[in-house]
Amino acid sequence: MAASYRLGTVNACGPNFNPENAANAFHKAMKGFGTDEKAIIKLLSGHCNGERQEIKRIFKGMFGKDLEEELKGELSGHFLDLCLYLLMPAHHFDAWCLHKAMKGIGTKEIRLIEILSTKSNSEIQRIKTDYKKLFGQELESAVVSETSGDFRHILVSLVQGNRNEEQYIDSNIVRQDVKDLYNAGERILGTDESVFNKVLALRGTGHLQEVFKLYREEHQRDIEAVISSETSGDTKEAYLAIVKFIKDPPRYFAECLYKCMEGVGTKDDRLMQLVVDRSEIDLKDIGDKYMEMYKTALPTAVADDTSGDYRNLLVSLTNPK
Repeated sequence: MAASYRLGTVNACGPNFNPENAANAFHKAMKGFGTDEKAIIKLLSGHCNGERQEIKRIFKGMFGKDLEEELKGELSGHFLDLCLYLLMPAHHFDAWCLHKAMKGIGTKEIRLIEILSTKSNSEIQRIKTDYKKLFGQELESAVVSETSGDFRHILVSLVQGNRNEEQYIDSNIVRQDVKDLYNAGERILGTDESVFNKVLALRGTGHLQEVFKLYREEHQRDIEAVISSETSGDTKEAYLAIVKFIKDPPRYFAECLYKCMEGVGTKDDRLMQLVVDRSEIDLKDIGDKYMEMYKTALPTAVADDTSGDYRNLLVSLTNPK
């Protein structure tokens, strides 16, 4: 969906990877009185998700126990949650996060937006398959039951995974989309959200970048300003997320991380999920952008807003290896 940024903060060990040694190290860290949290942090942040899955398999074969269950008996709070997030298979993580955002009382709309507005068609299809496998329900059905109105419409459109991913850009369609967006927003009283929905959910990255550029040239307004004045609530946030991600993915996620930590209190679960999700994809790029935008290193910001072993693991994950 967007440009490929492949500089993460967590990398594979490569030829030096030894799952038996790692499994033994986990066992040693939890054996006897007390727990060696530093060793657990080093093991989790020092291996990529694929390696963690192999360590889990070997650990169970060596000791007859699930690594996750052993950690549950030794750890607690946000530190335990973050450890379990890191041990979850990467291809299940997005589906699990979406389910968590929709279960229980209230829906965490921001997590639905952050996930569904930033995935490629193939990633969306994988998430839908995993969601059905893990929770026995179609993702679209879950979204429909937990959202409403125009916000539901844009999420359902994104769940289809039908964005045009061809590289060719038709300038005639670009001009028509600019015209349609103007006619559906600034030109009329009220807003025709269906037009914004169609353009933002179906058009490709390069195409949308040209649409945003031409809109600015023809109407002297950034598309974000138009969306902010013409829409509201969760629908506005979803539209803005798509635009910001299309324009600059690291900047979008840097802003998301900042919002997790600004003000009183830290939105810990959102922060953990974002760090885990991007750690092997583009978290180094995000950290660089965070420094540029907020004049603070991302690990420093994390350290200032969290505490204990939870903080130490998060800091390790946000520091490039």
